[in-house]
Amino acid sequence: MRGLKEKAASFAEATMLEQVTGLLGGRRVLRRGVDSQLEAHEMLLAGLPASAATHLVDNLVVIREPASLEKALGMSLRTFQRRKEGAAKPLNTEQSGRTWKFAEILAKATAVFGTQEEAERWLERPAMGLNRHRPIDLLATAAGVELVETFLVQLEYGVYV
Repeated sequence: MRGLKEKAASFAEATMLEQVTGLLGGRRVLRRGVDSQLEAHEMLLAGLPASAATHLVDNLVVIREPASLEKALGMSLRTFQRRKEGAAKPLNTEQSGRTWKFAEILAKATAVFGTQEEAERWLERPAMGLNRHRPIDLLATAAGVELVETFLVQLEYGVYV
């Protein structure tokens, strides 16, 4: 029985990694596959290609407000534009981590709400379970990210506290 649970957990991790890397442009943009969280960690330390953040932003359906994007990515709109223009230089570790985390949350919200469009709408609307804060605004801090992730798990399992 234990082997089955481990296989299910491994499959869930692989699926989530596939969704996150897809949001960032996949192997074409990242220039490598990511098969584990450790590989993701190593890639983030080296710095995501700036084109990964560009791919993520360009493929958003609902979220367009610069202030929302700044909170989610952890960089100002002007910094993002400079990164977009100088795509050869990778993002720094902080920017890479924030971009990856936003993609993770968007992938998880998409799994919970069924479509990326609905996930983005949820991120943009005040949530009662988050004391009427918009989830995307909470992505500005590590504590806020943890609140959003916990709330998504509660929504996924139908637990409301």
